[in-house]
Amino acid sequence: MSQLPATARKHGAESPPALLTRSPAAALDTSEWGTFKDSLRAPVHRWFTYPAGFSYKAVYHSLRLHGIKPGMRVYDPFAGTGTTNLAARCSGIDSCGTEAHPLVCKIAQTKLDWGISENQVLREIRKVAKACWNKPAAVPPQMPELVRKCYDSATLRELVAIRDELRGIKSARIRRFLELALISTLRKVSCVETGWPYIAPNKPLHKTRETSRPALEVFEARAGQMIADILEIRNSAPDWRRTKAEIFLADARKSGIPDGSIDHVFTSPPYLNNYDYADRTRLELYFMGLAENWADITKAVRNKLITAATTQVNGNRYALSGPLRQQCPAVAERLQESIRNLEELRNSKSGKKSYDRMVGGYFNDMHQVLRDVARIAKPGSAAVFILGDSAPYGVHIPTDELVGMIALGIGFNAYEVTVLRTRGGKWKNNPQRHNVALRESIVTIRK
Repeated sequence: MSQLPATARKHGAESPPALLTRSPAAALDTSEWGTFKDSLRAPVHRWFTYPAGFSYKAVYHSLRLHGIKPGMRVYDPFAGTGTTNLAARCSGIDSCGTEAHPLVCKIAQTKLDWGISENQVLREIRKVAKACWNKPAAVPPQMPELVRKCYDSATLRELVAIRDELRGIKSARIRRFLELALISTLRKVSCVETGWPYIAPNKPLHKTRETSRPALEVFEARAGQMIADILEIRNSAPDWRRTKAEIFLADARKSGIPDGSIDHVFTSPPYLNNYDYADRTRLELYFMGLAENWADITKAVRNKLITAATTQVNGNRYALSGPLRQQCPAVAERLQESIRNLEELRNSKSGKKSYDRMVGGYFNDMHQVLRDVARIAKPGSAAVFILGDSAPYGVHIPTDELVGMIALGIGFNAYEVTVLRTRGGKWKNNPQRHNVALRESIVTIRK
């Protein structure tokens, strides 16, 4: 990775990690590796704008740096929309991943289905366009109010007509492909602010000629771009048919991947920043009929994800787990002090955010994820995590370093932290914001 100031620790060392200073690689800009900006311009990667994504360039660099070649297998326990797996497939390398969010998992699976027939897709697009032309459907009475507020009535009827026509496509592969084209159309044709990560249904969007296009026209253009991307990416990866890429709807804490079968891990877990990943896809879940309310989203999505937001906290079951305290006593001691501080602050704050329980739940879950990674990783392999630290109520949680220390406790040999960039500067004038300097890092764990 970029040779920036790093913290490294060998397994069994009694002294605290030593600070290693290195010269940055001159031509390597790593500042956006933890963001989705690069992927927004890349074929297939750009099919769905995911606010929790990261740069595909970081994956390519890691594959080269760690000598990962065809015949090896890469794993991403938090596959998201498939960035790691797409990069691996473009490199001719087998990969697999787990993703617990059902809609996001489906998007990743669709992005990796390069064998789809473009001619058949085009035929289905023409059928859908013909059926929907000047025949908008009625909006179902159970359509959630949030969706109704995001569109004018004509646009919403048009979107519903497209959705209903797609449901009649017999081929599951083509239906899934075109449903993704529709899902990625939803925020482009809204009449209010629906940019990531927040939806503001009471904030009208200034319409331009581009954003005023009929929904059917935008959908057709999106589907056409997706077909062009498939053709482009096939040509750039001639061995793609011999490369296996699988995304499983599964829990990263118990992946089910066979023991000792993975040569390299590259992932970006949820950051400990109170970001509700389930809620961020509420518009898509509601419109596609996958949920109708908060309770549906909690049951179908929120409860399946690792703890990273206070909205996932239920009751008092977030004390540090016995296995974490037993295997990683130094980590548990540091976390326990932070949790106590956060509990005291919670009781004194008007919002009473359960950051203390969120932190406990997060590291309990990450401990389980790392144990699973240790189980499936081959000896001598590396696991690379893009992570951000956090400071709820101003209490600094150095997530990158703590994850590395947990890895040592469960049997990895060493870890290294490489800082990519600093974060949080845009909030410096917010009086409600803490003044703790935050960072985004790459944590490399070696088995």
